[in-house]
Amino acid sequence: MIALAQSNGLSTVPIDRGAILIAGMAAMLITIFLGPKFIERLREREFGQQIREEGPQGHHTKAGTPTMGGLIIFTAIAVPYLVLSDRDTESLNVFGVALGSAAIGFADDWIKIVKRRSLGLSARWKLSCQIALAVILWWVAFQEIGLDPSLQIRLFDAEIYLGPVVYVVLSFLVLAGASNGVNLTDGLDGLAAGCCAIVFLSYLAITITTGQEDLALLSACFVGASVGFLWFNSFPATIFMGDTGSLGLGGAIAGLAIMTQTEVLLIVLGGIFVIEALSVAIQVFTFKSFRRRVFLMAPLHHHFEMMAWSETKIMIRFWIIGAVLAGIGYTLFQNSIG
Repeated sequence: MIALAQSNGLSTVPIDRGAILIAGMAAMLITIFLGPKFIERLREREFGQQIREEGPQGHHTKAGTPTMGGLIIFTAIAVPYLVLSDRDTESLNVFGVALGSAAIGFADDWIKIVKRRSLGLSARWKLSCQIALAVILWWVAFQEIGLDPSLQIRLFDAEIYLGPVVYVVLSFLVLAGASNGVNLTDGLDGLAAGCCAIVFLSYLAITITTGQEDLALLSACFVGASVGFLWFNSFPATIFMGDTGSLGLGGAIAGLAIMTQTEVLLIVLGGIFVIEALSVAIQVFTFKSFRRRVFLMAPLHHHFEMMAWSETKIMIRFWIIGAVLAGIGYTLFQNSIG
């Protein structure tokens, strides 16, 4: 299907755009409908966010804000997806990996809440679970669906054959990178949800172009749920998505990248997540090597907070940059199949 789109530049598979629109709207409305009751229940049970001591001082006022909003997001995604889609192997693979990543995040959130600390699941367990998910993602993509294990370099209209074994490693890097990138970005009210909505909108356009209808419908569900969550998560947030949401959404982005073979293009499409992750890597490297800090605080959005930028200002400017990068990424994709 992808090869067909690449050779002709257009999808020859009819797409039910009405179902895709309904799915996205349903996911958004379910999120908005469930939000108030869910937030109330979390407050009653005192399932609040634990704030890191080393974080910005202004964030300590957010301690106790209900978390694990990712549960609302994935409930809102699951209902229209399971009802309206044909549940083909491609979309089920993405949905399953996203749910698996959300489960890792849920375990992390639960430990934080029960033990009343800002540290949750150990890095060893997270890594082991992500490796298992990456192997499942790879197996279904290349053994069941039969995708070509080649890396698409769309900027230069070229491809590099990696072979099945190397692609397992690539699948893990994409999954871990996307999940952790979204997780690092989830540090300001509305920032991660808005940036994810932009990336999912890009994948909605890409999957419509390639004729992958169920993936397009699933992407629409992720767009709708992310936008609906912003109703409660925008500044000042009344609920946080927690690791349940951030790892789950990151897993979905990784799955879509593998299924559409846009792993390299994801660096552009999800540029905000890449920038946030790089800022942390640079900060750690320079401090350990030279005992100096490049940024006032990492990830990058905290650097601007320390410069007295308001959360809303940072959020909107990051959204703008994310939208520009997503637009560039989709343009590169269109040129590569033209």
